[in-house]
Amino acid sequence: MIRIHAALKYSCCLVLALIILLIPFEQKVDAHAYSAGYTTITLTQSALEMTYALDDLSVIELIGGDTNKNGKLEGGEFSAVKDRLESLLKENLLLLINSEPQEWTQVHSLTLEQESGTEKAVLKVSFPPVQATQSVSLTDHLYSQDSSANYVNLLTIHYGSSNTTQALSGKYRDWVMQLSDKDYAALPQNVQLTPEASDSTEVLSGWFSFFKLGMNHILSGYDHLLFLFSLLLARQTFKQYAAMITAFTIAHSITLTLTVLGIISLSPRIVEPAIALSICFVAVDNIIRKEVSYRWVLTFLFGLIHGMGFADILTEMQLPKSQLAVDLVSFNLGIEAVQVILIAILLPVLGLLHKWRFSRRAVLAGSSVAFLLGGVWLLQRLVFA
Repeated sequence: MIRIHAALKYSCCLVLALIILLIPFEQKVDAHAYSAGYTTITLTQSALEMTYALDDLSVIELIGGDTNKNGKLEGGEFSAVKDRLESLLKENLLLLINSEPQEWTQVHSLTLEQESGTEKAVLKVSFPPVQATQSVSLTDHLYSQDSSANYVNLLTIHYGSSNTTQALSGKYRDWVMQLSDKDYAALPQNVQLTPEASDSTEVLSGWFSFFKLGMNHILSGYDHLLFLFSLLLARQTFKQYAAMITAFTIAHSITLTLTVLGIISLSPRIVEPAIALSICFVAVDNIIRKEVSYRWVLTFLFGLIHGMGFADILTEMQLPKSQLAVDLVSFNLGIEAVQVILIAILLPVLGLLHKWRFSRRAVLAGSSVAFLLGGVWLLQRLVFA
């Protein structure tokens, strides 16, 4: 018992020390933050219309402009960097027709708008029209020189009564399609369709891109991974592990789906600290209890919160209803694939660990580190939200 209290005492002291060091710095912290672009391409017989939106933090990362250092772009600051941003997007968002690079025929607007509580730079431009039997492609080179960047471009294409979606991320930054005679004949003359007006879709076109996006999302979600590690660290039977993993999968799948569908909505200012708190809670549970029981209940409850965190990258994409099921399932399967692989690797290692004479000390040490990191994330997300 003395060792337990000592571990908690040292962990709390370390958390407080790091908080004192971090408070003077203004920063926005998110352990699995994405730089996310949202592109919509609409094909008509008279033009190709493209809208591209990028959050203001990503704009600051790419070209600066935050002169007052408050982590946001304000009206005057945006005006000062607007031309540089336009040049950057023109250089890095490359649209080709029949493999020939295309220039913008018209810039409709480049504005700073608020969407879902986040400021975004929104560009609206026109390109020459795509003719029947021609191919059209988009390549995104933003952040290509920054290997540490976690960037994804969520792409939606409307053509006639059909639409398709694609997630451009990692090394896979290209989208291409061939416009058939039938597709071209179905294109409107110059009216932009909305996703609600579409009645058919290329259902399987982007499923693998969303599967990869799900894999990348959890691999970059260090808080989710630490939560999973903390759950597995405590000594348990195989039946307990199986029940816990199943509960987590079911719970986060429920809230992931409900959040993307818009049925539930909880602010990231609540979700992100709650995720960090879940790590601290499980770490303390590991420290104070040698034998854990009914952990699947705890895991299910916290899994509901983590599911809303998983959904953050998809909520603003306005996925077509006819393709929503495929994209959601693919994204979730990508998350599950990584979890299964990690669990398959960790369980044999943990099995050997718990046979070691100092296994309890190892659990205390690992849980103390998890509590430390979770505590730092929790305070950062509360203070700098």
